[in-house]
Amino acid sequence: MPSTLRFLLASMLAALLGTFGGCSTGWFHIGNDFDLNAFTSHVERGVTTRDQVRTWLGAPPSTGVNVDTSGQRFDEWTYYFAEGRVSNLTDTTLKMLQIKFDSKGIVQGWDLSQPSK
Repeated sequence: MPSTLRFLLASMLAALLGTFGGCSTGWFHIGNDFDLNAFTSHVERGVTTRDQVRTWLGAPPSTGVNVDTSGQRFDEWTYYFAEGRVSNLTDTTLKMLQIKFDSKGIVQGWDLSQPSK
């Protein structure tokens, strides 16, 4: 599991435990659900713009910077969604999409994590 996904999941679980104060049957919902198909069916690396991504998925709940091993800098948007029951995390839905944009706002890559079906 990528370290960013582990961090996000750990942060979500910590927030849940604080929110429910030990209640073991509570339902949780974090982030806003987003349409992965709207992204994956339309995105073209080196062509798609930030504005197009925003139209398909809405505003990103998280933004940051990613510097790759060659030193190239990318703006990064992260979309995430999780929901389920604290008492049964095996039934939890978790998906995350991280999109890298170059300095001109063009998609240069993305990472996608979602449950296996």
